[in-house]
Amino acid sequence: MDIETNQLLEDFLKIAKLAYIDLSKINASYESLTAPHNPPKRLPKGKMAVYVFIYKGQALKVGKVGPKSQARYTSQHYNPNSSRSNLAKSLIEKGFSYGFPNINEENVTSWIMKNTDRYNFTISASSGKHVLSLLEAYLQCRLKPVFEGFASQK
Repeated sequence: MDIETNQLLEDFLKIAKLAYIDLSKINASYESLTAPHNPPKRLPKGKMAVYVFIYKGQALKVGKVGPKSQARYTSQHYNPNSSRSNLAKSLIEKGFSYGFPNINEENVTSWIMKNTDRYNFTISASSGKHVLSLLEAYLQCRLKPVFEGFASQK
């Protein structure tokens, strides 16, 4: 699966328009961080984001952050002990089921940075949490990430 960021963003804006969302308030953009990549240093001021981690064309994780979630955006997915649910923890705990047998706590951070592409879709914080949730749901449906949510949610 190739990630056509322009097309994804255009299609999302069509969906937002169908939902009667004022497109002038969204101010959507994207950033592509191809492997090897460094995590973003900060969430831009006044923005919210949906981020996507891709490995060899397969979405691993799609998540969202509000305007006050710097750690979630910049570092939590790279550190298995940083939060209850993150990409690093999923790779360590369930990675073997998806063909990632040698990922452990010592190498997971570098593995994510060396092997995954990361795409950050940002929207204006003033567009509202409902628009952020719509963007996340759209990208989850479109990209079908391997690691999504808690086991109890499946």
